[in-house]
Amino acid sequence: MTDTIIVYGIPNCDTVKKARKWLEANALSYEFHDYKKKGIDKAKLTHWSKAVGWDTLVNRRGTTWRKLPDDDKTDLTQAKAIQLLMANTSMIKRPVIETGEQLLVGFDEAQYQQLL
Repeated sequence: MTDTIIVYGIPNCDTVKKARKWLEANALSYEFHDYKKKGIDKAKLTHWSKAVGWDTLVNRRGTTWRKLPDDDKTDLTQAKAIQLLMANTSMIKRPVIETGEQLLVGFDEAQYQQLL
């Protein structure tokens, strides 16, 4: 593969750690984008939303989601979800992996094996 792999996430996330370990074990080099240090912009989230659906990007299992006021969690639209994700980067399902042609969300070893 000639495309650059970019892994988006936060370094202390167990799922991000699994993905990075898998990439390293398979001799795939990548760049790491730390949401906590670099944030994420609206254009990137909009692009991802169009590619995989905004609903796929929202991590509803984490504490950040659970701590949100109910008003923020109801009547979600793409625009509202993107605003919430920009403000609460921990709420983005992790990792998001971009290869230029592929966009993978979460860690699925079989999917990684097939697509990377």
